[in-house]
Amino acid sequence: MRSVGLKDRVPLGPKGPLGIVVDPMTWRAAPYLLVTGAFGLGWFVVLSFAVPASLTLVAVWVGVPLMMATVLMWRGGAMLERRLVHAALGVRIADPYRPRPERGLGAHLRWLLGDAATWQDLGYLLMLLPLGLVESAVSLVLWTTAVVLLLQPLLLALYQFLGVYSDVTLDDWPAACLAVILGAVLFVLTAYLVRGMAWLHGTLATVLLGGSQEERLRASRARGIDAAEAERRRIERDLHDGAQQRLLSVAVDLGRAQSKFDTDPEEARMLITQAHAGTKAAIAELRNLARGIHPAILSDRGLDAALSGLAARAPIRVDVSVELPERPPAAVESIAYFIVAETLTNMAKHSGATEASVTVLRDHRGVVVDVWDDGLGGALVSPGGGLAGLADRAATIDGVLVLHSPIGGPTLVRAELPCEW
Repeated sequence: MRSVGLKDRVPLGPKGPLGIVVDPMTWRAAPYLLVTGAFGLGWFVVLSFAVPASLTLVAVWVGVPLMMATVLMWRGGAMLERRLVHAALGVRIADPYRPRPERGLGAHLRWLLGDAATWQDLGYLLMLLPLGLVESAVSLVLWTTAVVLLLQPLLLALYQFLGVYSDVTLDDWPAACLAVILGAVLFVLTAYLVRGMAWLHGTLATVLLGGSQEERLRASRARGIDAAEAERRRIERDLHDGAQQRLLSVAVDLGRAQSKFDTDPEEARMLITQAHAGTKAAIAELRNLARGIHPAILSDRGLDAALSGLAARAPIRVDVSVELPERPPAAVESIAYFIVAETLTNMAKHSGATEASVTVLRDHRGVVVDVWDDGLGGALVSPGGGLAGLADRAATIDGVLVLHSPIGGPTLVRAELPCEW
């Protein structure tokens, strides 16, 4: 079976130069990169005044509320930046802060100043100045140059018609036509560079604005515990409403049959037949419930066979490649299976894909599961959604789920599942 490499599954956008130019993600990122320098300069000016002033006034207690206001201000700026990064670059970063205390000045100070995410927010806003100036300057120079080159024939025509000459206007048509070609090439290269800068900016924002790894793992474990508890309640509900009710009905039928065995053998025989059918239905429900908890083929034959079965039932062609030197722990196998099953289900419902692939391999971190499709993209990890549930399931063993789904596709869901935790 064909195995698709990660390089082929996470391009910067649609294939080809024209795809990069027309990709909406390029034009969402371009204006943001043009103004990041102004954002960075504004935050640097505000923080370079507010932070020293509040620290100086702390000695006379006036600086304490001023410091709290300053910290809340840069936290608000970081929260706004997370929303801008999501809107412009397609990178979703959740607010990583600890829960806010209900009361007490001291508790609020510890909440603000003791949270590592607070200081990472400050570092990001200060880093925004040099990073934003570079992004804005490069973007402005390249876009301006490309547009001026593309407009050379129009500028030359205006010069010849109106007699208005500019320093950026060429004075003959062959040079103007050559400038259009160079401008088109530079336009495409600038679009590629914009996507590259957007990727770099999004990566840095994720590292600094996403909180520490310890905080993320703690939150993931909490969500994982909640997901496990919700799954337990679902199983209890299914047992109570399904198989348990059927078995109670079987017991009632058998009791009635026993009481009628001597007086009405035909009625007793009908009740026994009814109880037999109910027993078979209860067994089928229990089998389906057990399959939802852990498929039998996964226990008997491992991930390769189980995932191949999922791929065979998919409505489109799904290539499966499983490269594991040995079977991982049962918990890892189960989580990997359900991640692939849920992802393929979502793909069939929402993506409009025509081709997909599943790759499972072992590296130094554990088991890596990649599910790729060539659909429309735009998938999001929303609270309470299916992908969030998969992330919570992976978090129960300190695993991580990563989603890459730009608008226009393709979509990659990657799960990194440690084999020891």
